[in-house]
Amino acid sequence: MLRFVVRRLLQMCMVVVVLSMLVFVWLRSLPGGPVSAILGERQTPQRRAALEAALGLDQPLPVQYLKFMERAIQGNFGVSTKVLPGEDALDVFLSRLPATIELSLLALFLAITLGIPLGYLAARRQGSVTDTTAVIFSLVGVAVPVFFTAFLLKYFFAVEWNLLPVSGRQTTGLDATRVTGMFVLDGVLTREWDAAWDAVKHLILPAVALATIPFAVIFRITRASVLDVLDEDYVRTAEAKGLTAQVIRGRHVLRNAMLPVVTTVGLQVGGLLAGAVLTETVFSYRGVGDALATAFREKDYPVLQVLILAAAVIYVLVNLLVDIAYAVIDPRIRTR
Repeated sequence: MLRFVVRRLLQMCMVVVVLSMLVFVWLRSLPGGPVSAILGERQTPQRRAALEAALGLDQPLPVQYLKFMERAIQGNFGVSTKVLPGEDALDVFLSRLPATIELSLLALFLAITLGIPLGYLAARRQGSVTDTTAVIFSLVGVAVPVFFTAFLLKYFFAVEWNLLPVSGRQTTGLDATRVTGMFVLDGVLTREWDAAWDAVKHLILPAVALATIPFAVIFRITRASVLDVLDEDYVRTAEAKGLTAQVIRGRHVLRNAMLPVVTTVGLQVGGLLAGAVLTETVFSYRGVGDALATAFREKDYPVLQVLILAAAVIYVLVNLLVDIAYAVIDPRIRTR
């Protein structure tokens, strides 16, 4: 098991290094570049040359990359120019991360708790009204863009029916103690139940919008996987032996059907981050996605660098955990 984890860690490091190269080259190939973003309308040839020399942008690209990696290892990605002017880019990411974690966890929880049971139920009742309805609903979830779903939810539940807040993470002016940066958890830890409930209400609509695609994917993979397992000889043998339905479901069907589902859940983490950019923008939810959209729009290159690389590291780490979970469920994976 240790060799399996070490091998995956080495692969993860290679992925991050390659991605850092791509991000480094891509950001420097954008029109204007970081110098134009910093100077704005005040740039002159003299100021531009002076700033390029100060930032080391007049040096060969490989030298720039090595210095960039040296600073990145130390946590120095530069200073934000637009998202939070004057703030360290890494601090911008760390200050926004708890909001996105809170949103993504709730969205993933909704997708898993609805997708897996419904997928199993639809497979067990293949061809029934329940199966057909669930499949149609999942197709709608995949086909409809996240931002459109977010706009629909916002219009009906917040604007038209006034059931939930329109935007933000918490009601403006609410006196709440900050501990972790995750507002629901902060309210629970400090026993400020009104603040916790207010944060939950602000979370519901963006979390539901963000969960639609992961739910649809998890549902369809679960349904297909259960259908495959139900046709296996060992399931029919277990039924012929007279084992109870509960034993067959837990030991033979679900355990084997969960292998592709576990992988799918891990892959959805990357999708959640991509969807968070649109969802957080629609609901003015100040998380990593909103910061990434602002940084891209305003050409805040230091923040773009740290957000893209941090998102890649999180995605790779989650997939490492998925690989480990996969190896625990199926020991044959460790030998591959």
